[in-house]
Amino acid sequence: MSDTTTNLLLPFIMAAQAQKHVTHNEALRLLDGIVQLAVQAKDLAAPPAMPADGVRYIVASGATGLWAGWEGDVALWVDGAWMRLPAQPGWQAWVVDEQALYVQTAAGWMSLLRGDFVTLAQSPHGGGTSVGVLEETLAGLSGPSRETTIRIPDRAIVFGVACRVVTAITGAASYDCGIAGEPDKFGAALGIAAGSSNAGVIGPQAFYADTPIVLTAKGGAFTSGAVRISVHYMTLGIPN
Repeated sequence: MSDTTTNLLLPFIMAAQAQKHVTHNEALRLLDGIVQLAVQAKDLAAPPAMPADGVRYIVASGATGLWAGWEGDVALWVDGAWMRLPAQPGWQAWVVDEQALYVQTAAGWMSLLRGDFVTLAQSPHGGGTSVGVLEETLAGLSGPSRETTIRIPDRAIVFGVACRVVTAITGAASYDCGIAGEPDKFGAALGIAAGSSNAGVIGPQAFYADTPIVLTAKGGAFTSGAVRISVHYMTLGIPN
């Protein structure tokens, strides 16, 4: 008979064992660390300087110090020491600093929920299908056109670009949302009043270069205003 449980590796109290409370308390400590798992972060490779009792982290690659060799596992600080919780396929963890849910797979921890870039499916060698949203607010509009600093990523498949006027536009009678050479690709003659919005659905279409979004003034140049823009896209991850 094994001295631990199969899945969570909780220690059994053995027959005729002395100080049974020690083994029992160890099992409770492990359960407290594993059940309803919520970790602070998953991008630390070294232990933080002053951890709070009971805090947990998913250890990042390249782990050093007391976490050396713990990559991908959960580090639990309890009773003044780090305890390693070996992560098993199927474990789920809420990552507090990302406000996102992850699941442990053969390829590592994979995002399940929320975030601006989420992997929907992943092969054993890391080939993934991911969806993302890029967002920027262009404030202080002026001139005949305005270009975003965010870019449609090279090799992305775009479903559309949505926009909302957050501060009323002045100077122009309307505006177009598109890209260089196709100024109204995602919407033409859009409203300038605060709250005006548009969901500019396309194809979808593949892009083969990093491409900014361009807002073009119609019926006059921009003199003020702000527009929030979001790019909705998919990417293909190359397997290792």
